Parts: sequence; C-alpha cells; structure tokens
Amino acid sequence: MKTLIDYILHLADNSFINGHRLSEWCGHGPALEVDMALSNISLDELGAARSFYQYAASIEGNGKTEDSYPSFRDVREFRNVLLVELPNGNFADTMARSFYFDAFQFHFYTALQQSSDKQIAAIAEKSLKEVTYHLKFSSEWVVRLGDGTDESKQKMQTAINQFWEYTGELFSMSETEQDMLKQGIAIDVSLLKDDWEKTVADTLAEATLRYPMHIEGGWFQSGGKTGIHTEYMGFILAEVQYMQKTYPGCEW
Repeated sequence: MKTLIDYILHLADNSFINGHRLSEWCGHGPALEVDMALSNISLDELGAARSFYQYAASIEGNGKTEDSYPSFRDVREFRNVLLVELPNGNFADTMARSFYFDAFQFHFYTALQQSSDKQIAAIAEKSLKEVTYHLKFSSEWVVRLGDGTDESKQKMQTAINQFWEYTGELFSMSETEQDMLKQGIAIDVSLLKDDWEKTVADTLAEATLRYPMHIEGGWFQSGGKTGIHTEYMGFILAEVQYMQKTYPGCEW
C-alpha cells in the first residue's frame, strides 16, 4: 500500500508544483489572453493534483485529506521531478520548461490510461484531454518565439538549452515506479523517450531552433523522484504551506 501511495503522490506532486509555478504568472503575463491561458492551465494541473491527492488520502486513511499532502509534508517527502520546480524566469524560459513537461505528460497520460489501477487510469484519461491543450499552447509559443525576432529567437534557444539537462529525469525509473510497473499500475517511462524526442524535434524544427545535440545523451540532473530537490523547492513550500502551518485547520 505504501508503494502505491508513494507512486500516486509522485504523480500528484508533478502536477501540483507545475501548477503552482504557472500560477505565479497570474497578473504578470505578456498579454491578457496569455495571462488567462496560463491561469487556466495552472488550474488544470492543480485539478489533476487534487484528484491524485484525494485518491491517496482515500487509500491511506488515518484522517488524511487532499490538503494533508501539499500542506504538511517536508521538502524531502515530495517526489516531483526537478524540471517543474525551476523558476519561471522570462516568458521564453517558462514556455521551454512547460513545453518539455507538456510533451512528456501528453505521452505519459496516453500510456497511463492502460494502468491496471482503474482510478489512476480514469484520472489519466481526463487529464490527457487537458494536457493536449497545454502542449498545443506551449509548443505554439516555442514556434512563435523561435521563428520571431532576433531577440525572441535568442531567448527561446537559450531557454531550450538551459532546461535540457533536467529532462532526463522524466525517463528514469525510480524504485517506486519499478515496483508499480511489475503490478501493471505504472508504465515504463523510458519507453516514452523516443516519442517525446520526436515531438520536441518536430517542434524545434518548425521553430527554426537548434535541437540541443551538444548535450544529447550527456549527464542529466536528477533527484526529485527520491526527494532530493533544488534550493527553489524550499521557497515554493514556504509560500504554499505558510497558512496551514501558521493557522492549522483554517478554511476559506
């Protein structure tokens, strides 16, 4: 049971932290339509996280609720990949980070619909419909900025290169994932890499951007799946957890 809960929390944490990062753009987007789109994508991600957290709470019991997991766990207990916790930076940075993760989630949820766990499969099916739009949004902005002005192209290429080293973790299997794979609950994320790379390569070609070949197959950052996070994660949790830790049980 603990391994199943850990796997569900990994899925939830990915969406929760990604959703939080995107929510930081609310009121700061480069245009009103973009601001609203990012806010809605953030809500989609937080909705998926809620579904997974609710499922974990229903399995664990002991008075746990969906709020228990994001509000009271220590940073080392979070299992999200490092990519989603990285700072927003400029708009090109956020689009590069989002594009990499959206492309992964699209192929991931497509495969996860076949999970032997019916609840996980159902959440994946619902989330896939939303992630399809997320990928359309981020990939179109990668193309628009990459094939835009000299400045936008330079910023987009820099962002694509900068976040590349964090993408390898998406396709590495943790012990929890390996255990769940044996039970037919998880999927082998390493098998998604070819499809993901094709999605990335096709989009970058359309954007007239260089595929980061100089670091392809090289060393990648990792640790998030086992609770080893960047320094940015602590700042996220300080903001997210402040109210519940200061006023336990508060409602609004």
